[in-house]
Amino acid sequence: MTEWTPDQPLLEIENLSITFFTRSREIPAVMDFSCKVMPGEAMGLVGESGCGKSTVALAVMRELGKTGRITGGRILFKGRDLVTLPYRELSKIRGSQIAMIYQEPMASLNPAMRIGAQLAEVPMLHEGTSKADAMARARQMVADVRLPDPDRILNSYPHQLSGGQQQRIVIAMALMSKPSLLILDEPTTALDVTVEAGIVDLVRDLADKHGTALLFISHNLGLVLDVCDRIAVMYSGEAVETGPIAEVFDHMRHPYTQALFRAIPLPGADKTTRPLVPIPGNFPLPHERPKGCNFGPRCSYFVAGVCDARDIAMEEATPDHQTRCLRQCEIDWSHPPAAPSRPPAIPPGEVILRMEDLQKYYEVGGGGIFGGNVKKVVKANETLSFEARAGETLAIVGESGCGKSTLAKVLMGLETATAGKIMLYDRDIQNTPIQKRSTETVSGVQMVFQNPFDTLNPSMTVGRQIIRALEIFGQGSSDADRHDRMLELLDLVKLPRAFADRMPRQLSGGQKQRVGIARAFAGGAKVVVADEPVSALDVSVQAAVTDLLMDIQRQNRTTLLFISHDLSIVRYLSDRVMVMYLGHVVEMGTTEQVFAPPYHPYTEALLSAVPVADTHVKRQRIVLEGDIPSAVNPPPGCPFQTRCRWKSQVSGGLCETVMPPVQTLTGGHQIKCHLPSPVLDGMEPVIKVN
Repeated sequence: MTEWTPDQPLLEIENLSITFFTRSREIPAVMDFSCKVMPGEAMGLVGESGCGKSTVALAVMRELGKTGRITGGRILFKGRDLVTLPYRELSKIRGSQIAMIYQEPMASLNPAMRIGAQLAEVPMLHEGTSKADAMARARQMVADVRLPDPDRILNSYPHQLSGGQQQRIVIAMALMSKPSLLILDEPTTALDVTVEAGIVDLVRDLADKHGTALLFISHNLGLVLDVCDRIAVMYSGEAVETGPIAEVFDHMRHPYTQALFRAIPLPGADKTTRPLVPIPGNFPLPHERPKGCNFGPRCSYFVAGVCDARDIAMEEATPDHQTRCLRQCEIDWSHPPAAPSRPPAIPPGEVILRMEDLQKYYEVGGGGIFGGNVKKVVKANETLSFEARAGETLAIVGESGCGKSTLAKVLMGLETATAGKIMLYDRDIQNTPIQKRSTETVSGVQMVFQNPFDTLNPSMTVGRQIIRALEIFGQGSSDADRHDRMLELLDLVKLPRAFADRMPRQLSGGQKQRVGIARAFAGGAKVVVADEPVSALDVSVQAAVTDLLMDIQRQNRTTLLFISHDLSIVRYLSDRVMVMYLGHVVEMGTTEQVFAPPYHPYTEALLSAVPVADTHVKRQRIVLEGDIPSAVNPPPGCPFQTRCRWKSQVSGGLCETVMPPVQTLTGGHQIKCHLPSPVLDGMEPVIKVN
């Protein structure tokens, strides 16, 4: 074997095939997958859940478990085949030359060990470094990942850190031995968009500093554009398109890549004039893959007798750009199939829901957590006032801990407010908990939850769960009436009526979310609170579910409160936007007003952090420093002043001492800020399209 040199690929995967052997069948998870990662290069793996991205990463680490087996191909790392490498040699490479960062940081941290000991353990184990030198290196690495007060962090336990801080520690741990290759498997999925922006910048900066190559796995095409130099798009166990990031984004040559981009809300997408296009059909199970092209049954360009005649190999689109499509030269890629037409927008109707000066405080006792015996007050919501109209979508956005979910709980009656009013039509329901609300009120205000897997009874059929909701809401005069209504609700959410007899485990994530939506509308809901309803779903399923919500809203004139941290989907779906920070509404207006300057400084930072999968979009990078303050001990003055980059524009220390007033700008646009009008008027757009 010739010695590896830095001008050769650091990682070269050749025709990799992976199969999982179960009691019932053999499951081919990855077939004929190939890619190369050069030293210092960042390669992105993208695709829907189940496409094989994480399986490829685990194969590189040789961590496929007892049932997984590499059945073909090679994985060359610095010229050595990891597939045939003895375990003792492999263990010397893992953790030192190849490191991996997983989606959930706490899965990688020992809850019983201090951070410093966990970091120092890496060089002590792999390099035989002394404890003193290892601790010194750990302290430097904590500083490198931009965590404040490294000595305090080193002496802390994992549970004493926030989610973003935990992920930074995991990154520090992975880089302690300065690996040549760092594998990141959805490293920011569970984080706020502002924290995500900081983590992404950090990973790229540290990779450049240490010369580390990246294998970056994500379903977020905008993140991949921010981080990666090259991309491999996977579908149903195969790479369907690979090439330089700009080449693939601007000159895609596979129908699946095109379909992915049409399903995500890029700037310019509009729910009425330029709607998203969901990918038709469902992702095939590994043992049910079609003949020929795996994407064929869902492809707009499919030709029978051609696309399903034989297995399809990768072929060149350009010398550095490959695709697994036989018809790549016949398709007019500049004119994709027409999007389905949408009915014209209907203007919002009468006010359905009104909140007036709503407050929600929690009293917590003293003791070990907060110190002393003095009781503390958590100010979760502060003087919230807004209206929502029939047929309108009001988006509520902000970081974790800003009070969005507390607001939803109060509205649903799961909590009662401390002060203020909640008017549903002409009834004040603020002090009425859910168990004392009338059936009409309960059925009229319903919720769609974030995780469809946790909201269905696993031992009850889909049809029975919907009928149970109809019984609770007093719908139908007989079992036959309720059965017929259940079938109509399945029609409403575009599920086959045969699904009534299925169990939840037989449904995909998107199908389960549709069942949850059907239950929410079983009682004729007038107000639906959708709490991150698509964040757990693939991008193509997100498009289908948001499309469904809009169709139902048009039919029923439903008022939709859409809680989300994904500003891309908010921009596409909402009519008005309410931005929350530390329990306060800091900005409110129409979608056009909130997404164009002048912004509240917090809104500006949120917008700058949103990854956009478009090479023609230029973003101003504003990475917020620090974490959102505690609601137990909020800062004096403006709640955002501890992280605001505009604070120096306000004289007299107002930001630190005085709660800002609500300024009403043109068209009723409201901003809670001390910045004077000339400064607001001079703000530049955060997102520019070339």
